[in-house]
Amino acid sequence: MSLTKTDESFSLDNSYGPRKEPVWLVWGRSHSKVVYGILGVVIVLAAWQITATLGLVNVTIASDPIRVIKAEVSLFSSGQIWGPLGVTAQEVGWGMLITLVISIPLGLILGRVTALYDMTEPIINVLNSVPYVLFLPVIIFWFGIGQQSRVLLVIWAATMPLIINTTAGVRNLNTDYIRVAKMCCAGRWTFYRSVLFPATLPYILTGIRLSIARALVGAIVAEFFLSGGGLGYFVQVATSNFDMDTAMAGIFIMAVVAVVLTRFIGRIERRFTHWSQG
Repeated sequence: MSLTKTDESFSLDNSYGPRKEPVWLVWGRSHSKVVYGILGVVIVLAAWQITATLGLVNVTIASDPIRVIKAEVSLFSSGQIWGPLGVTAQEVGWGMLITLVISIPLGLILGRVTALYDMTEPIINVLNSVPYVLFLPVIIFWFGIGQQSRVLLVIWAATMPLIINTTAGVRNLNTDYIRVAKMCCAGRWTFYRSVLFPATLPYILTGIRLSIARALVGAIVAEFFLSGGGLGYFVQVATSNFDMDTAMAGIFIMAVVAVVLTRFIGRIERRFTHWSQG
Protein backbone atom coordinates (compact mmCIF):
# COMPACT_ATOMS: atom_id res chain seq x y z
CA MET A 1 0.00 0.00 0.00
CA SER A 2 1.59 3.28 -1.08
CA LEU A 3 1.35 6.56 0.81
CA THR A 4 -0.30 9.47 -0.92
CA LYS A 5 1.35 12.87 -0.97
CA THR A 6 -0.88 14.13 1.83
CA ASP A 7 -0.17 11.11 4.06
CA GLU A 8 3.56 11.41 3.42
CA SER A 9 3.70 15.08 4.36
CA PHE A 10 1.61 14.36 7.47
CA SER A 11 3.98 11.63 8.61
CA LEU A 12 7.02 13.82 7.97
CA ASP A 13 5.56 16.77 9.93
CA ASN A 14 4.75 14.60 12.94
CA SER A 15 8.09 12.83 12.97
CA TYR A 16 9.65 15.83 14.68
CA GLY A 17 7.26 15.78 17.64
CA PRO A 18 5.33 18.72 19.11
CA ARG A 19 6.59 22.18 18.24
CA LYS A 20 8.37 23.93 21.13
CA GLU A 21 7.04 27.23 22.41
CA PRO A 22 9.34 30.28 22.53
CA VAL A 23 11.31 30.68 25.74
CA TRP A 24 9.87 34.13 26.44
CA LEU A 25 6.32 32.76 26.20
CA VAL A 26 7.07 29.95 28.67
CA TRP A 27 8.71 32.43 31.07
CA GLY A 28 5.75 34.80 30.78
CA ARG A 29 3.28 32.06 31.66
CA SER A 30 5.28 30.95 34.70
CA HIS A 31 5.68 34.56 35.89
CA SER A 32 2.27 35.86 34.85
CA LYS A 33 1.72 37.70 38.14
CA VAL A 34 4.90 39.73 37.68
CA VAL A 35 4.19 40.36 34.00
CA TYR A 36 0.65 41.60 34.62
CA GLY A 37 1.83 43.73 37.53
CA ILE A 38 4.47 45.44 35.38
CA LEU A 39 1.95 45.81 32.56
CA GLY A 40 -0.49 47.56 34.87
CA VAL A 41 2.20 50.02 36.02
CA VAL A 42 3.25 50.70 32.42
CA ILE A 43 -0.36 51.40 31.40
CA VAL A 44 -0.84 53.87 34.26
CA LEU A 45 2.45 55.66 33.50
CA ALA A 46 1.63 55.79 29.79
CA ALA A 47 -1.81 57.25 30.50
CA TRP A 48 -0.25 59.79 32.86
CA GLN A 49 2.33 60.81 30.24
CA ILE A 50 -0.26 61.08 27.46
CA THR A 51 -2.61 63.24 29.53
CA ALA A 52 0.30 65.49 30.51
CA THR A 53 1.50 65.79 26.91
CA LEU A 54 -2.00 66.65 25.66
CA GLY A 55 -2.35 69.31 28.34
CA LEU A 56 -5.15 67.54 30.18
CA VAL A 57 -3.00 67.54 33.33
CA ASN A 58 -1.08 70.56 34.59
CA VAL A 59 2.54 69.37 34.77
CA THR A 60 3.35 72.19 37.18
CA ILE A 61 1.10 70.51 39.75
CA ALA A 62 1.14 66.83 38.76
CA SER A 63 4.45 66.56 36.83
CA ASP A 64 4.79 63.67 34.36
CA PRO A 65 6.79 60.39 34.22
CA ILE A 66 9.59 61.79 32.04
CA ARG A 67 10.18 64.72 34.36
CA VAL A 68 10.03 62.40 37.39
CA ILE A 69 12.65 60.10 35.84
CA LYS A 70 14.93 63.08 35.21
CA ALA A 71 14.45 64.17 38.82
CA GLU A 72 15.27 60.61 40.01
CA VAL A 73 18.52 60.60 38.02
CA SER A 74 19.45 64.00 39.42
CA LEU A 75 18.69 62.98 43.03
CA PHE A 76 20.74 59.79 42.90
CA SER A 77 23.62 61.23 40.88
CA SER A 78 23.98 64.19 43.25
CA GLY A 79 23.50 62.01 46.33
CA GLN A 80 20.76 64.30 47.61
CA ILE A 81 18.34 61.44 48.29
CA TRP A 82 20.67 59.17 50.26
CA GLY A 83 20.43 61.21 53.48
CA PRO A 84 16.60 61.21 53.73
CA LEU A 85 16.48 57.58 52.60
CA GLY A 86 18.95 56.60 55.30
CA VAL A 87 16.99 58.43 58.01
CA THR A 88 13.73 56.69 57.06
CA ALA A 89 15.48 53.31 56.82
CA GLN A 90 16.96 53.81 60.30
CA GLU A 91 13.58 54.71 61.80
CA VAL A 92 11.79 51.78 60.16
CA GLY A 93 14.65 49.40 60.99
CA TRP A 94 14.74 50.23 64.70
CA GLY A 95 10.96 50.34 64.90
CA MET A 96 10.54 46.92 63.27
CA LEU A 97 13.31 45.38 65.38
CA ILE A 98 11.65 46.51 68.61
CA THR A 99 8.26 45.47 67.23
CA LEU A 100 9.48 41.93 66.52
CA VAL A 101 11.04 41.58 69.96
CA ILE A 102 7.86 42.74 71.70
CA SER A 103 5.00 41.54 69.50
CA ILE A 104 5.91 37.93 68.71
CA PRO A 105 6.43 36.73 72.32
CA LEU A 106 3.43 38.76 73.46
CA GLY A 107 1.23 37.24 70.74
CA LEU A 108 2.38 33.72 71.64
CA ILE A 109 1.58 34.28 75.31
CA LEU A 110 -1.80 35.91 74.67
CA GLY A 111 -2.75 33.09 72.34
CA ARG A 112 -1.94 30.41 74.90
CA VAL A 113 -3.29 32.04 78.08
CA THR A 114 -7.04 32.37 77.63
CA ALA A 115 -7.50 34.69 80.62
CA LEU A 116 -4.94 37.17 79.28
CA TYR A 117 -6.48 36.97 75.82
CA ASP A 118 -9.95 37.76 77.15
CA MET A 119 -8.58 40.66 79.21
CA THR A 120 -6.57 42.27 76.41
CA GLU A 121 -8.77 41.58 73.36
CA PRO A 122 -10.96 44.72 73.77
CA ILE A 123 -7.89 46.92 74.33
CA ILE A 124 -6.08 45.52 71.29
CA ASN A 125 -9.17 45.92 69.11
CA VAL A 126 -9.55 49.54 70.18
CA LEU A 127 -5.87 50.34 69.59
CA ASN A 128 -5.99 48.63 66.20
CA SER A 129 -9.18 50.45 65.15
CA VAL A 130 -8.22 53.97 66.22
CA PRO A 131 -5.84 55.67 63.72
CA TYR A 132 -2.43 55.82 65.35
CA VAL A 133 -1.93 59.36 64.00
CA LEU A 134 -4.38 60.54 66.66
CA PHE A 135 -1.84 59.57 69.33
CA LEU A 136 0.86 61.74 67.74
CA PRO A 137 0.15 64.82 69.91
CA VAL A 138 0.42 62.65 73.04
CA ILE A 139 3.72 61.16 71.81
CA ILE A 140 5.06 64.65 71.08
CA PHE A 141 4.01 65.85 74.54
CA TRP A 142 5.71 62.89 76.24
CA PHE A 143 8.85 62.42 74.14
CA GLY A 144 9.35 65.65 72.16
CA ILE A 145 9.89 65.94 68.41
CA GLY A 146 13.16 64.02 68.05
CA GLN A 147 13.91 60.70 66.43
CA GLN A 148 12.72 58.90 69.55
CA SER A 149 9.16 60.05 68.90
CA ARG A 150 9.32 59.03 65.24
CA VAL A 151 10.56 55.54 66.12
CA LEU A 152 7.85 55.24 68.77
CA LEU A 153 5.16 56.07 66.22
CA VAL A 154 6.59 53.41 63.90
CA ILE A 155 6.40 50.87 66.74
CA TRP A 156 2.85 51.93 67.55
CA ALA A 157 1.82 51.54 63.92
CA ALA A 158 3.50 48.17 63.38
CA THR A 159 2.78 46.38 66.64
CA MET A 160 -0.94 45.70 66.39
CA PRO A 161 -1.01 43.67 63.12
CA LEU A 162 1.79 41.42 64.34
CA ILE A 163 0.24 40.80 67.76
CA ILE A 164 -3.17 40.07 66.23
CA ASN A 165 -1.80 37.67 63.60
CA THR A 166 0.48 35.85 66.05
CA THR A 167 -2.36 35.45 68.55
CA ALA A 168 -4.67 34.14 65.81
CA GLY A 169 -2.02 31.62 64.74
CA VAL A 170 -1.70 30.28 68.29
CA ARG A 171 -5.45 30.03 68.83
CA ASN A 172 -5.86 28.19 65.50
CA LEU A 173 -3.13 25.69 66.39
CA ASN A 174 -3.92 22.13 65.38
CA THR A 175 -4.87 20.22 68.50
CA ASP A 176 -2.98 17.16 67.23
CA TYR A 177 0.27 19.07 67.70
CA ILE A 178 -0.62 19.69 71.35
CA ARG A 179 -1.49 16.02 71.91
CA VAL A 180 1.78 14.82 70.39
CA ALA A 181 3.76 17.31 72.50
CA LYS A 182 2.03 16.05 75.65
CA MET A 183 2.65 12.42 74.70
CA CYS A 184 6.35 13.20 74.24
CA CYS A 185 6.41 14.96 77.63
CA ALA A 186 7.69 18.17 76.05
CA GLY A 187 8.45 20.94 78.51
CA ARG A 188 6.96 24.40 78.24
CA TRP A 189 10.06 25.93 76.60
CA THR A 190 10.43 22.98 74.22
CA PHE A 191 6.75 23.24 73.29
CA TYR A 192 7.03 26.96 72.50
CA ARG A 193 10.30 26.57 70.58
CA SER A 194 9.70 23.32 68.68
CA VAL A 195 5.92 23.19 68.24
CA LEU A 196 4.14 26.47 68.80
CA PHE A 197 6.52 28.87 67.03
CA PRO A 198 6.99 26.76 63.84
CA ALA A 199 3.25 26.07 63.62
CA THR A 200 2.37 29.77 63.87
CA LEU A 201 5.16 30.91 61.54
CA PRO A 202 2.81 31.48 58.55
CA TYR A 203 0.68 33.81 60.67
CA ILE A 204 3.77 35.56 62.05
CA LEU A 205 5.25 36.22 58.59
CA THR A 206 1.91 37.53 57.34
CA GLY A 207 1.82 39.83 60.35
CA ILE A 208 5.36 41.03 59.61
CA ARG A 209 4.39 41.79 56.02
CA LEU A 210 1.45 43.87 57.22
CA SER A 211 3.54 45.52 59.93
CA ILE A 212 6.24 46.65 57.49
CA ALA A 213 3.65 48.43 55.34
CA ARG A 214 2.21 50.19 58.39
CA ALA A 215 5.69 50.96 59.72
CA LEU A 216 6.57 52.78 56.49
CA VAL A 217 3.35 54.78 56.66
CA GLY A 218 4.01 55.59 60.32
CA ALA A 219 7.55 56.77 59.54
CA ILE A 220 6.39 59.00 56.68
CA VAL A 221 3.56 60.49 58.77
CA ALA A 222 5.94 61.14 61.66
CA GLU A 223 8.37 62.88 59.32
CA PHE A 224 5.58 65.08 57.99
CA PHE A 225 4.70 66.35 61.46
CA LEU A 226 8.03 65.98 63.29
CA SER A 227 10.29 67.73 60.79
CA GLY A 228 13.74 66.22 61.15
CA GLY A 229 14.75 64.51 57.92
CA GLY A 230 13.57 61.41 56.15
CA LEU A 231 11.64 60.84 52.94
CA GLY A 232 8.43 62.31 54.36
CA TYR A 233 10.16 65.55 55.30
CA PHE A 234 11.97 65.57 51.95
CA VAL A 235 8.68 65.34 50.02
CA GLN A 236 7.07 67.97 52.24
CA VAL A 237 9.87 70.46 51.62
CA ALA A 238 9.82 69.81 47.86
CA THR A 239 6.03 70.31 47.78
CA SER A 240 6.29 73.53 49.79
CA ASN A 241 8.80 74.83 47.23
CA PHE A 242 6.45 73.82 44.36
CA ASP A 243 9.12 71.44 43.07
CA MET A 244 6.63 68.76 42.08
CA ASP A 245 9.13 66.79 39.98
CA THR A 246 11.30 66.19 43.05
CA ALA A 247 8.27 65.56 45.25
CA MET A 248 6.87 62.94 42.87
CA ALA A 249 10.33 61.37 42.63
CA GLY A 250 10.38 61.03 46.43
CA ILE A 251 6.90 59.50 46.44
CA PHE A 252 8.00 57.04 43.76
CA ILE A 253 11.00 56.02 45.89
CA MET A 254 8.67 55.41 48.85
CA ALA A 255 6.47 53.20 46.68
CA VAL A 256 9.44 51.20 45.39
CA VAL A 257 10.81 50.67 48.91
CA ALA A 258 7.39 49.47 50.12
CA VAL A 259 7.00 47.04 47.19
CA VAL A 260 10.53 45.65 47.59
CA LEU A 261 10.14 45.05 51.33
CA THR A 262 6.71 43.42 51.07
CA ARG A 263 7.86 41.24 48.14
CA PHE A 264 10.93 40.20 50.12
CA ILE A 265 8.85 39.15 53.12
CA GLY A 266 6.43 37.40 50.76
CA ARG A 267 9.28 35.33 49.32
CA ILE A 268 10.46 34.40 52.81
CA GLU A 269 6.88 33.47 53.68
CA ARG A 270 6.61 31.13 50.68
CA ARG A 271 10.06 29.69 51.30
CA PHE A 272 9.58 28.74 54.95
CA THR A 273 5.85 28.02 55.06
CA HIS A 274 5.34 26.01 51.86
CA TRP A 275 4.39 23.03 54.02
CA SER A 276 1.28 24.90 55.20
CA GLN A 277 -0.03 25.51 51.67
CA GLY A 278 -3.10 23.53 50.80
